[in-house]
Amino acid sequence: MRFISSLLTALLLVSLNTAAQAQILIGQTAGFTGSVAAGVKETTDGARLYIDAVNAKGGVNGQKIELISLDDKFDPKLASENARQLIEEKNVVALFLTRGTPHTEAIIPLLDKHGVPLIGPSTGAMSLHQPVRSHVFNVRATYQREAEKAVLHLASSGMNKIAVVHVDDSFGLDGLTGAQKGFTEASISAVAIEKFDRVKPDFSKITPVILKSGAQAVVMIASGTAAVDGIKALRAAGSAVQVVTLSNNASTGFIKNLGDQARGVIVSQVFPQSINFALVKEANDLARGKNLAEVSPAMLEGFASAKVMVEALRRTGSKPTRERLQSVLENFGKFDLGGLAVSYSIKNHTGLDFSDLSIISSDGRFRR
Repeated sequence: MRFISSLLTALLLVSLNTAAQAQILIGQTAGFTGSVAAGVKETTDGARLYIDAVNAKGGVNGQKIELISLDDKFDPKLASENARQLIEEKNVVALFLTRGTPHTEAIIPLLDKHGVPLIGPSTGAMSLHQPVRSHVFNVRATYQREAEKAVLHLASSGMNKIAVVHVDDSFGLDGLTGAQKGFTEASISAVAIEKFDRVKPDFSKITPVILKSGAQAVVMIASGTAAVDGIKALRAAGSAVQVVTLSNNASTGFIKNLGDQARGVIVSQVFPQSINFALVKEANDLARGKNLAEVSPAMLEGFASAKVMVEALRRTGSKPTRERLQSVLENFGKFDLGGLAVSYSIKNHTGLDFSDLSIISSDGRFRR
C-alpha cells in the first residue's frame, strides 16, 4: 500500500509539473513608464483582454499563454537588452507588441540571430514593412499612410498652409515622408517643417516659427507627452491652429494628459471604432464582462494583434516552437479579424492598410 501511495504521489507531482509547464511564453518590451506609458498600458490591456478570454477557455491547444512584459522606459538600448533577456533567458516563443520605431529596430538583430518572430509591433514605421523584415509581422497600417491622409484631409478642407512638427528620430522622419507625399498629391508645400529632440523636447523656439509661418494646421509627429507638450505650447502662445497627430496617440491617456486642450485635436486611427465591425463588437463585449467602460483605439490595436498571435499559435499545433510559428506566419494567408482581413506571406509582412481620422470631442472621446 505504501508503494502504491508513493507511486500515486509521484504521478500526481509529475502531472502537476507538466501542467505548470504547459504554457506558451510570449515576450514584450515596451515603455510602461516614461513618455508613452499611457498608450502602452492601453495597448497591453487590449491584448490581455483577448489573451485572458482565450486562457479562460483552456488556452491554445490546451496550453495557456503567459505574456511576460518588461519595461524599457521608452529607451531603445533598454528595449534591446530586455529583448535579449526574453529570448535568451526566458526562452519565449515570440516577441509581441513592442512600442516605438527606433526601439523595435534595435531588437531586429536579436530576432534574426535567434529566429524569433515579432508579432504586432506597435509602430507604423515603413522600415518595418519595406524591405520585408524576415521576423517582423506587422498588424497595423503605416505611419506614412496616416500622415499622407492627414495632409490630404486638411488640404481638402481648404487649408493650404500646413506645418509639420516632428521628433528627430526614425519615427519622425518616417511620418515626415508620409506628410510630404500628401503635400505632393495636394500640390502644396509645407509652410514650416520643424524638428525637436526625442530625449529633451523643447518647443520654446519651434512655437514662434509656427506662429510666424501663418500655418492654419500643424501635423504633429510626436509620441505621448512630447505631443501633449507641443500642443500645449501652441495653445499657450495663443494659437488656435488645427492640430493633427498620429495613431500612436490614440489613447484615452493622451486625452487626459491634454486636459482642456484636447477638444478639437484630430487623431488618425488605424482600426475602426464602429460596432458594425465584428472585431470592435467582440472587444467591447469582452470589456463589458470585465466592467470596463469602453475599448479605446489603443486597446483595440492590442486586441487585434493578440488575435493574430493566438491564431498563429493555434496553427502551430500542440508543440509551438519559434521555427513552427515563423513558418505558420509566412504561410498565413488571409485571416478575418472581424470585418478586417490580415494576410501574410514570405514576401509580405505588412498586415492591414486601414486608416481613418477622428476628432476629440468636448466630452473627451474620439469621434469620427
